[in-house]
Amino acid sequence: MNPTTLAELTNSHSVLGKLLDDLIHDAGGPGFFWQIGVLVGSLAVAWLLARFVVRRLESRHEDASFALRLAAVSLEKAMFPLFGWLLVLVARFALAPFVSVSVLRLALVPLFGITSLYIAFYVLRRVISANGQLHGMLVLVEKVLTTLVWVGMALYVTGVLPDVIRWMEEMRFPVGGKHPISVADALMGVVWILLTVLVAMWFGSWLEERLMRARSLDANLKVVLTRVAKALLLLVSLLLSLSLVGIDLTVLSVFGGALGVGLGLGLQKIASNYISGFIILLDRSVTLGDQITVDKYTGIVSQIRTRYTVVRNGDGETLVPNEQLVAQAVQNHSFSGTNVRVAVRVQADYATDPETVIGLLETCAADIPRVLVEPKPAAFLVMFGDSGIEYEFAVYIADPQNGKLGVQSAMNRAIWRTFQANGVSIPYPQRELRVLNDTSLPTAAVIASS
Repeated sequence: MNPTTLAELTNSHSVLGKLLDDLIHDAGGPGFFWQIGVLVGSLAVAWLLARFVVRRLESRHEDASFALRLAAVSLEKAMFPLFGWLLVLVARFALAPFVSVSVLRLALVPLFGITSLYIAFYVLRRVISANGQLHGMLVLVEKVLTTLVWVGMALYVTGVLPDVIRWMEEMRFPVGGKHPISVADALMGVVWILLTVLVAMWFGSWLEERLMRARSLDANLKVVLTRVAKALLLLVSLLLSLSLVGIDLTVLSVFGGALGVGLGLGLQKIASNYISGFIILLDRSVTLGDQITVDKYTGIVSQIRTRYTVVRNGDGETLVPNEQLVAQAVQNHSFSGTNVRVAVRVQADYATDPETVIGLLETCAADIPRVLVEPKPAAFLVMFGDSGIEYEFAVYIADPQNGKLGVQSAMNRAIWRTFQANGVSIPYPQRELRVLNDTSLPTAAVIASS
């Protein structure tokens, strides 16, 4: 037998649903105006309650994270329809034994739909915007969800929704050539998967906030626990949703085998970076806020992700694969503490006493901001060069996250001013070009250039 089409089911149904039929039947009657008054009174009380709760929420979320403040907007908007739905629901059951409640029953539909919509927005914004950015995917998902909810409410009010569900249950298609499933089953499976995954991600975000606020845990340990918890929650949610849909979990063994082969053949680098990320977090050789030099990159470690580490410097942010931090030599300027050494080199002529130059260099740090008093600034004689004696002037700073270039510039400017004031000259290479046996010139020329 051919499945019943949606058009046939719709035509077989009444033009208006029961909600609209009852509303039209009660219009103009004495009970109709009582319902309107109760509805308006319930919504007024709901508005007052919502204002009180919204003020409490706003004061509570003033210093919250971006994701929480963005989600709180949806939660605040959900307060009025939520209280309205609860009050109208109570009024409906209270008045049902005495008068018709068609107006209240109809009002419950949009109130419940809008409440569900804003609560869904709250969960989505907590999950999708957890990293502090407003993704375009969030806007798209909210628009699609809004359309689906309003279409569902319209179908329910007009009485067409049962027919649509019956049509989707009769429309079946085979999966794998064996057991056919209906469109309704497929949609319910998608809904269950989305719900379980969203709940798992929301709980993971909530757990991350709690862990990040814990003062007794190390920063790297917090990141490890957060990543492991989110991965386990996502895995459990997927397995649970597949079980609820009715999919045999033994079919995942084939996927697991294929994944293992893929990791062994083509994903060695990715797997190595992931494993290296956990090694870095656990052994704490590199932590957040450290200033490191790896390969040709120098900067502050701002993030340690599962696959890469973000190194921030004056030129921007560099994504360094975690494997490099494990397999290559890494210079961690902050490994033994937060103080970082900043050094510059300069030459002075041979005519100036080295002890005098060293003393002048050590006085150059007096007026430079950010330079620490302890450890003390120090100057060293490095080598005897071709043009002059080379010295190194070194200081220590406690805030390497603000960069070293500003301090180096201040040190060089202080050296220049000090040398000029004390008559110390900075030599530069001398080049002589002698022209010999040139008949075009009356005498040999000596040209000096620097």
